[in-house]
Amino acid sequence: MIHLQPDLPRILFIFSDTGGGHRSAAQAIIEAIQLEFPDRFDCQMVDIFRSYMPTPLKYAPEIYPPLSRMPELWELGYRASDGPRRKRLIDSATYPYISRALKRFIRENPCELFVSVHQMVNTPMLKALAGSATPFVTVVTDMVSTHAFWYDTRATKVIVPTQAAYQRGLCMGLRPEQMEVVGMPVAERFCQPLAEKKELRRHLNWDTNMPIVLLVGGGEGMGPLAKTARAINEAQLPISLVVVTGRNRQIKAELENLSWNIPAYVYGFVTQMPEFMRAADILVTKAGPGTISEAFIAQLPMILYSKMPGQEDGNVDFVVKEEAGIWAPTPGRVVAALRYWLEHPDAREKAVESCRRLARPQASRQIARILAAQVNVRYQEKVYADS
Repeated sequence: MIHLQPDLPRILFIFSDTGGGHRSAAQAIIEAIQLEFPDRFDCQMVDIFRSYMPTPLKYAPEIYPPLSRMPELWELGYRASDGPRRKRLIDSATYPYISRALKRFIRENPCELFVSVHQMVNTPMLKALAGSATPFVTVVTDMVSTHAFWYDTRATKVIVPTQAAYQRGLCMGLRPEQMEVVGMPVAERFCQPLAEKKELRRHLNWDTNMPIVLLVGGGEGMGPLAKTARAINEAQLPISLVVVTGRNRQIKAELENLSWNIPAYVYGFVTQMPEFMRAADILVTKAGPGTISEAFIAQLPMILYSKMPGQEDGNVDFVVKEEAGIWAPTPGRVVAALRYWLEHPDAREKAVESCRRLARPQASRQIARILAAQVNVRYQEKVYADS
C-alpha cells in the first residue's frame, strides 16, 4: 500500500515501466499539478504490473526491453490485438485472472481520481470499478497510431494528444464531449524559453562553429544507433555529432573507441536532454511520441530512423506530412537526409517553423487543470455526503 498524505484530495496515477514514456508522462503531469496547484493535491504513482499483477504479468517491465528489440514479433502482437472485437475477446479472457489483483489495488489505494497513462489497464480497471463513483481519466501517451486498448466508453474522460487520436476514439464509440485534444505531457524543463545556441554549446563544451547533430535512441539505446553513428562518421559531413546511447553501455563503449573523423561527443544516460535539444540543429531519433513532442517544443527538426511497428507508424506519417522531419530508415538514408538539410538550409528552416507550429508546451499544465477540475467536483461531493 502506498503512503498518502492526509487531508488532501488524492490523485492516483496508474502506469508501468514498459517503455519510458508511461512513467515520464505521469511525472510530467504530477509536476504540472504541483506547479499549477501547490500543496492542493496528493499525487501518487503505482506501477500496477510490478506491484499487483499475478505472474507472468508482474514481470512486464522486465519482458518489455527484449521484446521491443524484436520488431516483427511486436508488430504481430500489436496488430493481432487491435480493434474493438479483438479487444473484447482479450478482455474477456484475461479479466478473470487479474480481477482479484485489481480489486485489491482499488481497496488498498483509495483516492478521488484514478488516472491511467497505460493502455493495458483501462478496461480491466473500469470493470473492477463497476459501481464506484470514483472518476477514471485516461491520458493517451501514444501520439497518432493509438491502440484500441486506450479507449473505453466507461471512462470519465479521455485526454488525447492529436486529432488523429481523437478520431480513433470516436471510432471506438466514445462521445465527442468525452475527449479533449490537448497534446503530449512533457516535463516543465523542456518547456522553458529557448536560450542562445552558442551559449548552450559553450556551457556543454561542444563545438560552436559547426552544425550540431544530436543522435539518440531512447533510454535503452534502441534502433540501429551504432550503425547510424558509424555511417555519419564515415560520410565526414561538416558537422559535430552528439550521440546519446542511454543505458546501453555496450554501444557507448563501442562508440567511445571508434576512430572519429568528425568532432564527436558520446554520452550514456543523461538528464540534460532539454539543453542538448536546444543546443542542437538537427535531431536523429527513433519515432517515440515523447521525443517528437520535446523536439517540437525545442524547434528542432528531426530525421526519424527507427520506429516501433504498429504504435509508432502514425508518428512517422505525422512528422513527414507536417514537414517537421524526414523518414530515413537506413544509415545511408540518414546520411543523405543530413546532407540535404546541410546543403539546403531553407528546407531545414521550413522544418524548424513546422516544429514551432506543432509545439504544445502547455499540454501538461492543461492536463493538470482538467484533472484538478475532476477532483474538485468529486471531493466536494464527498465532503457534502459526509457532512
